[in-house]
Amino acid sequence: MLEHMPGAMRSIVRIALGVYASLFAFAWFFSDAVIFQPRPPSYSDGPPYRKIPAPGGGFVAIRSLWNPKARFTILFSHGNAEDLGDLEPSLRAYAAHGFSVVAYDYSGYGASTGSPSEEAAYANILAVYEYLLREHGLPPERIIAFGRSVGSGPGVELAIRKPVGGLILESAFTSAFRVATILPILPFDRFENIRKISSVRCPLLFIHGRRDGIVAFRHGETLYDRAPSPKMRLWVDGAGHNDVMRTAGEAYWKALAEFERCVSVYNPRTFGSQVTVQGR
Repeated sequence: MLEHMPGAMRSIVRIALGVYASLFAFAWFFSDAVIFQPRPPSYSDGPPYRKIPAPGGGFVAIRSLWNPKARFTILFSHGNAEDLGDLEPSLRAYAAHGFSVVAYDYSGYGASTGSPSEEAAYANILAVYEYLLREHGLPPERIIAFGRSVGSGPGVELAIRKPVGGLILESAFTSAFRVATILPILPFDRFENIRKISSVRCPLLFIHGRRDGIVAFRHGETLYDRAPSPKMRLWVDGAGHNDVMRTAGEAYWKALAEFERCVSVYNPRTFGSQVTVQGR
């Protein structure tokens, strides 16, 4: 087909195909290195952190804060450039506001062994979920999966694979590649939340900063619009990607408390899609 085109057009097409092939190869071979950015561990291996066995060998590092009055336990999946040590203030805040919380590090982060990848992240969260059921006897309906940023990927995956009481997505993306490309331009992607969200069968709470410069606000809006009921939302005026809790202030905790109440009495016939909590 190219031979029938004018010379200038053939050159343009060849350049475009070369650029696309390069983009394809880069995404195929190096996307994990872009999506996951582990740093040197911010904490020492040992108490209060512990390691649980990972499927296929190795370990997943976890941090647990148990609130004896909590009805629900948050299973927290963090962002791509932080680890358990960085999370300590946030985890303590969740515990102080009535939740138990268990967070984990992805493979290759902190004291977790292995290398980070999409499939490894799925295996990590499933290992922690099974640990909560097996070692702590938690009923699935008392576990709330919470995914922040890249953690939205394993959070959504858990919610479609296993029963959970609820799912909270903060600063979530529609998919990993669409953070950069907006539209899908490759035949594959990573963490395709936009494709999976309609299969979630538990109450959802979406939280997103309107000024998020990393994962644009439209990602949160699109996921919310595509998600099935029951669902709630907290859109936080003035918040970026990493300051949602601080910027929202009391509205953040009111939203979580309202979501907890709704999960407690969840009934598909009475918990409607119009329940909304607006941020400041």
